[in-house]
Amino acid sequence: MFRRSRAREVALQLLFQLDQNRKPMSDLAVKAFAAERIPWDPKSAAFCLELFAGVKAHRDAIDAVLTATAENWRLIRMLPSDRNVLRLCAYELLHTAEPVPVLINEAVELARRFGTVDSPGFVNGILDKVAQRRKDAAPSSAAPAPETTQSPPPVA
Repeated sequence: MFRRSRAREVALQLLFQLDQNRKPMSDLAVKAFAAERIPWDPKSAAFCLELFAGVKAHRDAIDAVLTATAENWRLIRMLPSDRNVLRLCAYELLHTAEPVPVLINEAVELARRFGTVDSPGFVNGILDKVAQRRKDAAPSSAAPAPETTQSPPPVA
């Protein structure tokens, strides 16, 4: 398993715990959890913690996007594993510059591993719509470049 994939998997486990437990884990316990599951690679453990903290910090906004995107599905009705895979990938789609196909593939693999037979298709369908929102919100690449005050290079 690739290091970033493993970091996403552990972040998903942390998100699941946060989602299912009334009393949140302490920061020390969260760090220990990540370090125990990714002991060989401190960079991957740090990436895991960044993902967890990012989803936690933006959870309300992420949930609003998912609720608006998942037609006829309330978050509370979704399987907890699917809901948290969606949160994790939606966070990366909306707050990082990672390539969309990579993120969606990672999410589908997590859904396949931790969800039901229907989870990969469900997660893929919703994340495709979230990715489209990301694309629609991106600034146009056809925008004119800012003018510079430098003189043009000399002609030879």
